[in-house]
Amino acid sequence: MSEHQTVIIGGGVIGTLCGWYLTQSGHRVTIVDRGVCGAACSKSNCGYISPSHVLPLTVPGVVWKSLKSMMSGDSPFYVKPTLNPERLGWFLKFARRCNERDMLEAAQVLHELLQASTRLYEELIHGERLACEWRKDGLLFVYQHEREYEEYEKTNRMTQERFGVSARPLSGTELVEFEPALKSGLGGAWYFDCDAHLRPDRLLAELRSRLDRLGTRFVEQAEVTEFISEGGTVRSVRTSQGEIAGNRFVVATGAWTPFLNQHLGLKIPIQPGKGYSLTMPRPRICPKYPLIFEEHRVAITPFDSGYRIGSTMEFAGYDDTLNERRLSLLRRSAEIYLREPYTEPIEERWFGWRPMTWDSKPLIDRVPKYANVWLAAGHNMLGLSLGAVTGKLIAQMINGEPTLLDTRGVSVARLSRRSA
Repeated sequence: MSEHQTVIIGGGVIGTLCGWYLTQSGHRVTIVDRGVCGAACSKSNCGYISPSHVLPLTVPGVVWKSLKSMMSGDSPFYVKPTLNPERLGWFLKFARRCNERDMLEAAQVLHELLQASTRLYEELIHGERLACEWRKDGLLFVYQHEREYEEYEKTNRMTQERFGVSARPLSGTELVEFEPALKSGLGGAWYFDCDAHLRPDRLLAELRSRLDRLGTRFVEQAEVTEFISEGGTVRSVRTSQGEIAGNRFVVATGAWTPFLNQHLGLKIPIQPGKGYSLTMPRPRICPKYPLIFEEHRVAITPFDSGYRIGSTMEFAGYDDTLNERRLSLLRRSAEIYLREPYTEPIEERWFGWRPMTWDSKPLIDRVPKYANVWLAAGHNMLGLSLGAVTGKLIAQMINGEPTLLDTRGVSVARLSRRSA
């Protein structure tokens, strides 16, 4: 049984970036994944690095919208009716946080994380010359209806005053000149020049290549089934491919983290939020800017090497079917806004589960049950955006160094505090 200093469970963007920063600080690392490293929700998302996404999902009024969405499978935000007590309990806690006070508290935590993560990505990508199609072109929030476009002005003013995050308004007539790939007659858009995007599969491939050269061990198709501990310290994990020993362990298993609740001694408040995407060649009339169609919750990413339509949110448990109805929704939404909404052939039809917490904040902390196990999970829809700062914080925690940010907002201690 080979001894490795640090074992990371989960080979997505969070686990990989934890591995990167730990390796850079002198650790020997093994990354273990139940499937293929770099797959799952880290592979085919829309690739946004979005400091603009400061507001959590728990905004006032979202509960009523969610209840209405349960009546329609065509809603961009769909909640499958359920009597599952865990899911119902999650939604109750979520609903209790849909107020201004809790929204702003979560937004402050997310803002600090997003700002730090964006800086770290720029340092990493430029410093290592990662060929991941990084572009800092900004992001357009596009509205079909003028009333909805004008309504966002209040949100923009609030985020500017509280967090220094603001967008430039573009009326419907200005919008066509700014982004000619959009149809005329739209309500308007808000342009965030602070955002960037990259191709996530290329990022993960580049990081793996460098980690391989640094001696990182990757163990795939190895599901963790047990933590083997002694005196409050984990000595190894038992997997479907045998035992893997280590001195320190990081759990970065995304939406699958609740399946380790019994081993971690925690009740991890994560529900899988299913997202979809379609990847294809770039259209002839291709957008310059990444786009989010706010009223339909659909996103467009123009990569250098391709084109992706993605997003929507579906709470249906761990349903592993590729819902053609949801994929069709992506196409139909794009048709409303774009002159050339999609092309053929479709290179990939994909879904993945986002790890959604009821307070919209991730969990980045040591696990109280063990002296040498850390948790990096629950990043909601911001896993890629928050990957770099999560990796850096985990490395600093494990090394006993001061963290670059106050981490109380992402601690596991909040799980045992008031339920609302």
